[in-house]
Amino acid sequence: MEPKQRIEELRSILEKYNYEYYVLDNPSVSDQEYDRLMNELMMLENQYPEYKSPHSPSMRVGGQVLSAFEKITHKRMMLSLANAFNEDDLRNFDRRIREILNIDKVEYMCEMKIDGLAMSLVYRDGKFVYAATRGDGNVGEDVSSNVLTIKSIPTRIDIKDEIEVRGEVFMSKKVLKELNEKREQSGEPLLANARNAAAGSIRQLDSSIAASRKLDAFWYYYVNAIEEGFQKHSDSLNSLKELGFKVNPERRICNGIEEVLAYIEEYTLKRPSLAYDIDGIVIKVNDLRAYSKLGYTAKTPRWAIAYKFPPEEVITKLKNIIFTVGRTGKITPNADLEPVRVQGSLISRATLHNEEFVVSKDIRIGDMVMIRKAGDVIPEVVKAVTEKRNGNEQLFNMISNCPVCGSALIKIDAIHYCPNPHCDARYIEGLIHFASKNAMDIEGLGEKIIEQFFNQGFIRSIPDIYRLEKHKDEIIVTDGFGETSVNKMLQAIEKSKSNSLERLLFGLGIREVGEKTAKILASHFETLEALMEASEEELLQIRDIGEISSRSIYEFFKDQHNCDLIAELKELGLNTRYLGRVIKVEPNFFSGKTIVLTGTLESFTRKQAQELLELYGARVTSSVSKATDVVIYGNESGSKLEKANALGIRIMDEVEFKQILQQIKEEK
Repeated sequence: MEPKQRIEELRSILEKYNYEYYVLDNPSVSDQEYDRLMNELMMLENQYPEYKSPHSPSMRVGGQVLSAFEKITHKRMMLSLANAFNEDDLRNFDRRIREILNIDKVEYMCEMKIDGLAMSLVYRDGKFVYAATRGDGNVGEDVSSNVLTIKSIPTRIDIKDEIEVRGEVFMSKKVLKELNEKREQSGEPLLANARNAAAGSIRQLDSSIAASRKLDAFWYYYVNAIEEGFQKHSDSLNSLKELGFKVNPERRICNGIEEVLAYIEEYTLKRPSLAYDIDGIVIKVNDLRAYSKLGYTAKTPRWAIAYKFPPEEVITKLKNIIFTVGRTGKITPNADLEPVRVQGSLISRATLHNEEFVVSKDIRIGDMVMIRKAGDVIPEVVKAVTEKRNGNEQLFNMISNCPVCGSALIKIDAIHYCPNPHCDARYIEGLIHFASKNAMDIEGLGEKIIEQFFNQGFIRSIPDIYRLEKHKDEIIVTDGFGETSVNKMLQAIEKSKSNSLERLLFGLGIREVGEKTAKILASHFETLEALMEASEEELLQIRDIGEISSRSIYEFFKDQHNCDLIAELKELGLNTRYLGRVIKVEPNFFSGKTIVLTGTLESFTRKQAQELLELYGARVTSSVSKATDVVIYGNESGSKLEKANALGIRIMDEVEFKQILQQIKEEK
């Protein structure tokens, strides 16, 4: 047999065996036979490199090393799901669906909500093209080389149209246990839970590491189902299974909300026995034809909802209460706990919020306390288990001085603050915030590294971040660093200099200035210099800037220390201009009006329409009320349009919307 022919034959055989083993869980050959064929294929591909293919089963072992992940814009936005936490939430969801569709009973598809990492696969001409993470819903990261190491994912399918399939990459409980046993033996830190382990594996730049993690995936959404002629979501899932995708066998069609509730009750009990972690149940309307009528919010489809299991609550001992200082000087009491595992994570610290929280719940040092992970993520203390007290517990006393610099604390409302702007703890938290993803987004400069560099004297202020190059040789010889990682970090620091003004404003940590306010200020003033010269009165005139915010912003820029900091950053080359889109127009039809968008517009996405309206001075909200001035509607508009009519609010279709936009442009 010719080498090319044998290579193709081996690929076909191995793909079949992969499907049997990883999808059907029914292998027809021994591991030894599989390994023998794989070794033969790899030997032939090395001998005849002209026949190598990215779709070969040999690629499953990984080995590709990337310097970074490329960005990918999703063809259709990857939305998240609205959450339901109890029976009332589910019944309200069902009632809204029935009212919109005008039917007595809805057929739903119920599926496991896998606790993993959302993923999109794209195929063209029957071949795998790429895999992308959700990212922000619009733009994700190309993680193809790592996803291809998942052996249950087909590299070829029997369909020529371009299709997209979405699902969840996960790590099984068994694999996580085995992996942690090996890490413990080698002295490595344990992986907290399967979700973090899966996400961390996909984020590895070396695909051989991802391959060693033995990830798996279930696929739950055929994006092109309607275009391919499917009328039921259940039928589209069956089709995905026939194409070779692994579809969760626990899914079930439920006729009406009562069957949905019974399904949830059943799997609440079965949850611990599943081979993988789930954090809820997803309920979708099964009729695909209803999706356009039910529509979407800005972030979620209205035809699906995720029921979240109640957070697991465990009891452990509160050893001590320790205090931390935030970047604004806020003092937070934290529970120092006997380590306990909650939903896969080992928890030893949880926030106690503030003095009033601790006092109102009568939490004492030495108490046995009940803790849980709020939203399955953030550890929190629920209450003290008072019946377990033995009399040795200590009453809580709020500190009166900063635990770091010793300054006398001040109290504003329920919160205590350290007033010292030069407190080391505030500096460290401020530096962490400045470099964070939502601020200056300096990759490689995380919390632990900033704290380490601060203690080593490399970074003592924000400008020091941009002088870190002079410490390069010292950092390279520090444990945990190497020339490649240091160069990448320095490149990320240099790149951050060109960020748009709103990122810098948010990064500076001005009290009352979050991401949204930073964007409003940047787009209004366009330059940092113009903002610094603004009076309190000018700031108050800006949409969404209130008295407290305007006072805080004004005082920040009148502080000489802050002015010196900004001058230093400008000298170091940081951009101080807004790089977004700005339209300066005279007062127009939309100025000062509150607008609601509903339905699907043909010429604009919802986000594009909102940005245009905001640029022309409108305020865009999500719900219709008496304060709404105009409702702009598109195809498949629903209850918002009905409510607008009932309240006598002006409504406007897309044609009129475009006409008014054109008039505004002509008047400029």
